[in-house]
Amino acid sequence: MTGRLARCLAGLLLGMALASPAAAFTVFACEPEWAALTRTLLPQARVHVATHAGQDPHHIEARPALIAQLRSADLAICTGAALEAGWLPVLQQRAANAKTREVFFAADQVELIDPQPGAIGSPWAGDVHAEGNPHLHTDPAKLLEVANALAERLQQALPAEKAAIEQRRQAFERDWKARMAQWAQRAAPLKGQRVAAQHSTFGYLWRWLGITQVADLEPRPGMAPTPGHLQRLLEGLRATPPMAVVVASYQDNRPGRWLTTQLSASTSGRPGVAVPLLELPATVGENAAAPELMRWMDELLDTLLKARTR
Repeated sequence: MTGRLARCLAGLLLGMALASPAAAFTVFACEPEWAALTRTLLPQARVHVATHAGQDPHHIEARPALIAQLRSADLAICTGAALEAGWLPVLQQRAANAKTREVFFAADQVELIDPQPGAIGSPWAGDVHAEGNPHLHTDPAKLLEVANALAERLQQALPAEKAAIEQRRQAFERDWKARMAQWAQRAAPLKGQRVAAQHSTFGYLWRWLGITQVADLEPRPGMAPTPGHLQRLLEGLRATPPMAVVVASYQDNRPGRWLTTQLSASTSGRPGVAVPLLELPATVGENAAAPELMRWMDELLDTLLKARTR
């Protein structure tokens, strides 16, 4: 072996030895919001995302590609509170990955709203969550709690990256809290407003903003709106129309559109009231990081405030 070749080989081996273990760390995120937090805290990691904003995270197919991704992961990060109960256990069984047998569940890091002790979810009962509403990421304060807990979990998995993860966590917390103060100030006119919405997708956002959801387009959680149920809602909402009818971007907008059209129509000689239909993105894009999380929250508030001023 020539001296030059030996030096090149030694340099290559040294580079491999000094490479950060985070560069080889693979994370399987069930939802885009947790992938975004992972990229914020550990940007070198390889992140797979099981769902996207156009999908209902309750119901996705346990595809072979997802099984392979979970099989290769060092850590799985999901919402929990039975949000993924219909498909995550199947992935875990087929992936047979000891590293992801124990999942980091965001719902375990915060206090959930609307628990239903004793409730048992089934295909006939709809999306019933005994532990509470799992859509916690729409509350900025709870998302920050999850970020702090996730940073601790990543530090445990990668001790050599502990200081760097902590530095990024502090930067995210500082920026996020500053944004939270701005959001709270901007959103003040929304306090006390009323909305009709499909499902409890934005239940935490309503609670944080002081908005009341007065009607659910679903007759039961997870069940598609029915004509009879929508007619009953219409009759109840005519006297005091809501600020808006809200659906998530992955939901069929036709029931909400029918309801807003009927509310705006004249009846019994009285003029209707123009109630907008808002289609809100339920989460960020699959490749998002912290800036996109902030832009997503900005978009939610902008849309609601525009509806408030109509």
